[in-house]
Amino acid sequence: MGFVVVFILVLVAFAGLLIVSTLRNRESEAAGSLSRETRSRDRKSRKPTPLLEGTSGKDVERAAQLARKGGELVPVSEPAPPVAYVAPDLEEIGVARRQFLNRSLVGGMLLSIGTFGGGVLAFLWPGSTGGFGSKITVGKIVDIEAAIQAGNGFAYYPEGRMWITAYPQGALEKARKVYSPGELAGMEKGVIALYQKCVHLGCRVPSCATSQWFECGCHGSQYNQVGEKKGGPAPRGLDRFTMAVSGGSLSVNTGAIIQGPPIGTNTTGQEAEGPHCVSGGHK
Repeated sequence: MGFVVVFILVLVAFAGLLIVSTLRNRESEAAGSLSRETRSRDRKSRKPTPLLEGTSGKDVERAAQLARKGGELVPVSEPAPPVAYVAPDLEEIGVARRQFLNRSLVGGMLLSIGTFGGGVLAFLWPGSTGGFGSKITVGKIVDIEAAIQAGNGFAYYPEGRMWITAYPQGALEKARKVYSPGELAGMEKGVIALYQKCVHLGCRVPSCATSQWFECGCHGSQYNQVGEKKGGPAPRGLDRFTMAVSGGSLSVNTGAIIQGPPIGTNTTGQEAEGPHCVSGGHK
């Protein structure tokens, strides 16, 4: 009994949906149709424009509505034929992928090399704002002389990798025959700036407080207090820097290294003032 009731309800609902759908279709047809008077008036007022083949009823209806509003019939263009599907070439896809990977690898390598090269150049390029490789303002001559006395005859300046020692005024006559104007500019004020590196194999040369010389602990090269060679395998005296004095202040150009004086140069006549710090080097 319950099954029959459910079947009747479903049947009634279906019939209701069918009736509603039929009424909507009739309303749509009535809304889209033109009255006899309207069609007669349209024929008298204008000449119809022939439509292209394949025009649908909806296109005709749309064109008629446009004409009633004062426009003209719009011909409907034929649709373009569909483009044939062409399958992609798998070989070309593979080549494009390989090209992308190869270019990515090459680009990454070039970027790495460029970055490394830039870092090396930045490290090796002489600094323009201070430090070794640039012009350094060391300070007032009186302050430098005080630093030399405090260092027992030697003043070391790490920012310029240099030693500054006193140059005796009594030796200037001989010095003018040997040294360049850039060196004499400081020597005439009583100081000389020497590069810390031994000219034999590049070791940093320390001072010896007892002998008052520079004595290299690597191979025994020895230089007097103004950097002239006194013994060992060094081929010349210590290299030095161009100096300039302005307003009582000393500036040293550590970017312009001057080669040390040749063997046999001895403008000061200084001999060892005590025991050597490195044995076997003096000749």
